[in-house]
Amino acid sequence: MTELTTEQKIIEAAQKIFTQKGFAATRTRDIAEESGINLALINYYFGSKQKLFKIIVENKFMELFGILEPILSNDEIKIEEKVTLVTNNYTNMLMKNEDLPIFVLNNIKRDKDLLKDVIKQSKLPTLFGLERQLKAEGYNISILNFVMNIISMSLFPFISKDLFISSGLIDEENYRAFVTDRTSQIPNWIMLILESTKNEAS
Repeated sequence: MTELTTEQKIIEAAQKIFTQKGFAATRTRDIAEESGINLALINYYFGSKQKLFKIIVENKFMELFGILEPILSNDEIKIEEKVTLVTNNYTNMLMKNEDLPIFVLNNIKRDKDLLKDVIKQSKLPTLFGLERQLKAEGYNISILNFVMNIISMSLFPFISKDLFISSGLIDEENYRAFVTDRTSQIPNWIMLILESTKNEAS
């Protein structure tokens, strides 16, 4: 296994501490202790806690939303297959990192300017090929609604996990099986919505 560089060790430690404590409660010294890297080196590589935090949030944003663009912008993948690929990829990723959506969304809300550059680079607002494909396949739905339906159905089970477990509707032991089963159903639900838009267009 390749040994992590000093910068990678710092970033890995910072991701863990920022996720656990949030920006305000995290000290640069906490990251130094977690990474085993001298505090002066952290300041040398990243300059400030704010700059390091920005890198972490950008990385997490691309981890959360970066799977969308390569799939949705590929004209060779049919709409139904795109829905299935995105849904499955989200579930597989979030099963390994359940705190990711809340971390990203909380920090976008905390600082709306934090991710302006990375959002532009993600190409999410410019999926014009997807719009053409939706129309070509007869679906009368906007890109925004199409993408939002997939994201919300995929992410909400992870964002709301604690709520449903604490309410007693499901327990921790059965939650992953519930999410897996739900994931297999999401493409069917999305396609039903899409088919209904054909009727609206006629």
